Amino acid sequence: MTTATRHPVELRYATASDVESHADASRVLLALEGSRGTVGVRGRLKDASLFRDALTATFGILASDLRYRGKDRTAYLAYLMKKGKRASAQIWEAQKAFLDNALDGEQKQDAVLDPVLTVDPDSVSLEVFSRDESAYARLSLDNSLFEGREAAHGSTFLDVPSDLLSRMDRLRTYLPVSLEAHVALPAKQAREPRNVQVPHAWLRGFLQVQSAATLPANTCELAPIDLYNLLFALRTRKAKKAPRALRFELVPGAPPRLVLEPWELVLECHGGKYTGTAPAVVRTFGRQRLVALARLLPHAKSVRLQLMGPGLPVFWVIDMGQATLTMGLTGWTESGWSSAAAFDVLMPRAVPEGLAEKLRGKLRADGPQTFEPLVAAAGGATKEQVRAALQLECLRGRVLFDVAQGKYRPRELMATPVDESVIRFGSEREARAHRLLGDGGPGAGEVKLTKVHDMVGEGTRIHGEVVDREAVRSFFPSFTLDLEGRVKDASCGCPHFRRSGMREGPCEHQLALRLVYARRRAEEEALRQTPEGRKHIRAETRSYVRRDAESGQEMVYRVSLDGQVVAVEWGLRTGEARHQRLWFDTDVEARTAYFTRLEKLSADGYIDAASSLV
Repeated sequence: MTTATRHPVELRYATASDVESHADASRVLLALEGSRGTVGVRGRLKDASLFRDALTATFGILASDLRYRGKDRTAYLAYLMKKGKRASAQIWEAQKAFLDNALDGEQKQDAVLDPVLTVDPDSVSLEVFSRDESAYARLSLDNSLFEGREAAHGSTFLDVPSDLLSRMDRLRTYLPVSLEAHVALPAKQAREPRNVQVPHAWLRGFLQVQSAATLPANTCELAPIDLYNLLFALRTRKAKKAPRALRFELVPGAPPRLVLEPWELVLECHGGKYTGTAPAVVRTFGRQRLVALARLLPHAKSVRLQLMGPGLPVFWVIDMGQATLTMGLTGWTESGWSSAAAFDVLMPRAVPEGLAEKLRGKLRADGPQTFEPLVAAAGGATKEQVRAALQLECLRGRVLFDVAQGKYRPRELMATPVDESVIRFGSEREARAHRLLGDGGPGAGEVKLTKVHDMVGEGTRIHGEVVDREAVRSFFPSFTLDLEGRVKDASCGCPHFRRSGMREGPCEHQLALRLVYARRRAEEEALRQTPEGRKHIRAETRSYVRRDAESGQEMVYRVSLDGQVVAVEWGLRTGEARHQRLWFDTDVEARTAYFTRLEKLSADGYIDAASSLV
């Protein structure tokens, strides 16, 4: 029996969204879906330019799609026909029909949900998810932006015609502008109900961003001029080689520092000082999508970042006074490989029976709440259990975490809650990978890491052995994770890999090995903080960095422990490195010398850059 891969949704709009402009005033009419009851808001806008730019930027994120598109060769075929080459009319018509059919199927496959509009007692919010499933945005409009505000609370979908973005862009803000968003707008022409088959993969991406937002994060503040400098640098440069990361250097008591790779361009920030307890280096990707924030620069008062960790989303919070835009850039852009490892972290572990419903009921009764009052109302449940229960409600689409205010809000994405088991796995191969790990019931196998080779400047080579009891044999997958977290030089002896290689994505054995590697990394990071955990470390590599305040040059130390050998490599990041290898009589002596060297580097002001790795 095959499992459904799409969630059917029927959308009923009375009319289409529009912008009406007259000689003395303008109206923005936003049509809302009518099957969710009476939901809406109306009022006159006090700052029309802020509303226009914020809404235009949000719609721009919704329409963005940076996936690679193959070149259209129809013009070249026409040229060949004109020259009398081997391109007959029959070939032309056949290829044209094939392209039309392929593009039509692609448009149907890319069907996604309309934006979600939520009217709360204190604000109106709009949530969008980009077409390439790499950027999430939530625009919150405070009540103070409206004059004579009237509202009916609730959540529903918003109609966004293809020409609405251009209409909003031409809105004349020197005239009075009013907003009307509700289900009973006067219909210019009758509209038939629209059935949308939402892919579970899209729901998975949208909801796992919500789940990631609930996790603890490193927070830092930037000034609007820092965002301007970053966007200017991205606009005037084009990286032709990897890595293409945006690196954050966070030192307690000092303003954050941004580093653009591969140029190693350092941007000194002018916002508040980093208030974390420990220094950190965090590498993030998807920086080109920050261009969508350029429209908000004239209104920005401050910029706050929530850095969740390697492979997890990064949230940019743009405070514009009466409006706030929160944009989350996912760490799994067009990469089911990274998504499998990241989403494994986001799934809540053990949730006590009834706790999720209890917390959701409190939010519906009392409105938005921070984490601590919810823990107090949980009736003796631990903080970990409360966080897991809230993560579960986020995955069901019934709770939203407001990153800007640090509050949980009730928000019904669907009329019925999403079954978290449906979006638990991104594909059938990922489900089989978890079965091999023992997470998916009977038929569990055994997955072992046999070798992890850290290659300086290239990435990490990972080898493993997978005992597949259903196939009644063992497989030996291996792959290399480069500096951007991408996979290359992968191999496996299973039929899937022999047939298609990596063209159809990684096989279940490679996915299982990737998950084991991610889990072991997390366990090792927790264990190495304790004296007992350090006794079990026999092989490890750590990088430490320090940047000179005057010259801006960065010194990098790379210290490795391998049994009875301690290897040290140091030098400027852009220069040649020096090397040193020390042999010891026992593992204990080597381990003691290794951690002594790391502690000395920390004492000298060097930052542990382990968190910068993907």
